[in-house]
Amino acid sequence: MQTYAGIPLTHRDHAQSCTFVTGHLKDNSINLNWTQLAAPNQTIVIYMGLVGLEKICQSLIAHGSPRICLLPLCSKALQPISESLRHLETLPVIIAGLNIKPPTLIIIGTVVTLHDKLNWFQSSHAD
Repeated sequence: MQTYAGIPLTHRDHAQSCTFVTGHLKDNSINLNWTQLAAPNQTIVIYMGLVGLEKICQSLIAHGSPRICLLPLCSKALQPISESLRHLETLPVIIAGLNIKPPTLIIIGTVVTLHDKLNWFQSSHAD
């Protein structure tokens, strides 16, 4: 999905690593290594993050992640990015006002800024 959105998961100018995590467990709890996830120079990919989005954003900020992380919310593979490039601290409020349904993928990191430059799929399929 991120490839079609023009977002590389690593790029030497933005991220030297990528971490994949689940946004909630079977009982809807969230048990993640927040210190590791808030570290700079990486990309975080969150599957199933809608249920715990507010806690995820609050925990990342509390552990040192910049409040103005840019991130997209990718919804349903091969569809355009929904509400791309949002601030970490305002994302839960914005998403609550939209009718976003799973499956979703949340990508956090500065690699997201490459979307406009590398968005080959949407550009080649424009009407």
